[in-house]
Amino acid sequence: MNWIDKLERKYGRYGIPNLTMYMVICYVLGYLLMYINPGMLSMLSLEPAMILKGQIWRLVTWVIYPPQTGNFLLFAISIFFFYYPIGSSLERTWGTFRYNLYIFSGLLFVLVASFLTYFITGRMYLVGGVFTTYYVSMSVFLAYAACYPNMQILLWFVIPIKMKWMGWVYGAIILYNIITYVRVGAWVMTVPIIASFLNFILFFFPALSGSRYNPKEVKRRREFQKAMAQSRVNPSTGSAAKHKCAICGRTELDDPNLEFRFCSKCNGNYEYCQDHLFTHQHVK
Repeated sequence: MNWIDKLERKYGRYGIPNLTMYMVICYVLGYLLMYINPGMLSMLSLEPAMILKGQIWRLVTWVIYPPQTGNFLLFAISIFFFYYPIGSSLERTWGTFRYNLYIFSGLLFVLVASFLTYFITGRMYLVGGVFTTYYVSMSVFLAYAACYPNMQILLWFVIPIKMKWMGWVYGAIILYNIITYVRVGAWVMTVPIIASFLNFILFFFPALSGSRYNPKEVKRRREFQKAMAQSRVNPSTGSAAKHKCAICGRTELDDPNLEFRFCSKCNGNYEYCQDHLFTHQHVK
């Protein structure tokens, strides 16, 4: 069992369902403040120097900064037609707790990095406007591309393209930005980028997380679920079975008198017929 499994078993009940929706609401509030009262928005930014002077609300309120999209139309498209769907899909794939852990760990890394940067530079204006949730949101995009590499979307609602290619292109852009910032001496700009993607490294490098939710495993799981769904269809009648034994493969369509039960000692949703409920080997 890896450390993510242990955390989920102990704190899984504290997961926040539909976290992406709450983040979208924060972005909308931030976008409105950007145009209605920019001064108030600046009072909510992540500024370690001001936090150390007592403005502790900044530890939380900085998350309302919306992604910089230039205008409302691009903002609406990126949030409601792109970020929210992929975030919700990723939550359904991983489960509520793991998705929460991915988001909050990204925010925590950015928060810690902002304080480290301030302690190193001692310059307040180099930090407050740099550390936002933008790259944390983009790490969700990369996670989705890693889990669903062959998912095809319409770029600009016209060009069909697979997620894996978009992920590689975005990764190349990020690498180019980091190199550019370093070359011009603006290394501080690279800190939030690197900090925001530490959660991606933790989740998708098995040597660090031991996570079962790597892209290949997600693909195998989808294929297995698809095969299981097809196997439950009776070829003669075309009707689908509601129950299937994980050992013998029989369903209620094979014998209406069969009884099926889930095993509470198996890790996962394994269902067995009456003949194998007490004789099977528990899945651990």
